[in-house]
Amino acid sequence: MCLAIPGKVQKIIDEKSSPKMAEVNFDGVIKHVCVDFIPDIKVGEYVMVHVGFALNKVDEKEALNQLKAISTAEDIIRKKMK
Repeated sequence: MCLAIPGKVQKIIDEKSSPKMAEVNFDGVIKHVCVDFIPDIKVGEYVMVHVGFALNKVDEKEALNQLKAISTAEDIIRKKMK
């Protein structure tokens, strides 16, 4: 199963680099993500990321709802594994 996960753009690493990269915060975990597909991305916006590529923007409310759903699923799986 493939998932895209929402994250918040913290920093555009270099506007002129190719590919254009950004630091994205995934609920406290910071990763470098290619943002070439979203040329107008700005710091503070949320993006959906799949295998290191930001695919599209997502509004904050939707991003937080999806992060909460992922966290709930993790809790359920952990409880079942005990």
